[in-house]
Formats: sequence, C-alpha cells, structure tokens
Amino acid sequence: MSIEPVKAFFKTLDQDYPILEFDQSSATVELAAQALGVIPGRIAKTLSLKKDDTAFLIVTAGDVKLDNQKFKAEFGFKAKFLSPEEVLHFTGHEIGGVCPFGLKEKLDVFLDESLQNFTTVFPACGSKNSAVELTCDELDRYSMPVKWIDVCKMKTE
Repeated sequence: MSIEPVKAFFKTLDQDYPILEFDQSSATVELAAQALGVIPGRIAKTLSLKKDDTAFLIVTAGDVKLDNQKFKAEFGFKAKFLSPEEVLHFTGHEIGGVCPFGLKEKLDVFLDESLQNFTTVFPACGSKNSAVELTCDELDRYSMPVKWIDVCKMKTE
C-alpha cells in the first residue's frame, strides 16, 4: 500500500487534513461513496492514462465517464488507460487508491470541471481504503494541475 507517501505529503502542508481510513474497501466509486456516506459524484476518481512512454492523471467526479470526443479534442489523441502494472510503476499507488498526491514520479495532473459541481470531494489517499475531504480549491492547490479541462460526460444507466 502506498498511503505513507500521501500521509507524508499532507504533513508538509500548513493545514491539518485528516486522512480517513476505512475497515472496508473504498477501491471503487460505489464502495467509497458507501464508506463515506456520500453520493458517488463527490468521489474524486483519478484516471491514469498514457501518452507515448509517459503517464498523466485526470481527476474527475465519480458520477461521470470520459467522453472520447472531448478527450481527443483536448489532447489530440485517443485515450489509452495504463495497465495495473503501469499504474503502480508511474504513480506508486495501486488501482483503487490512485490519487494526485505522494506520487512516485512527477506526472502531469488535469482536473475535470465535473468536480466543480461539489463544495468538497473525496480523492483516495494511496490505498484501497482511504480518502481525504478537500474543496476544489484545495484539490487544485495540492495536486498542482496543468489546468482544468472538460473531458467527461454523465454516465448513462
């Protein structure tokens, strides 16, 4: 588990952000929403994508999915997700705990506008049973994104 680098990251901040750890898994949006007692949209899911030989992250609201047309218009290529092994290699976090904090390597981070529908959101903290509550301004400040983007659409049931 890679929660320790995330804990170390948050200790360096001026404010005290309690990392929440759960007895049950919070590895999916649905499980995290249940563990926190919030709607799925407030879960800040981190998508791990690749471009050539490098990786980058997009943090989105939990109730949206990537829109391929918007993604291609923004980045100029078709979205390709990292394999679980690549996720661990680039981020130091396993799938289900990926977040834009305490990363193994410096990666470009993008924040999707879908997050701005909520006052606070809950990104994971490096493990499959953790989260932290942040405002969008705090998420922006601490993830140091390249920019805010619009590459998602609402999930259809």
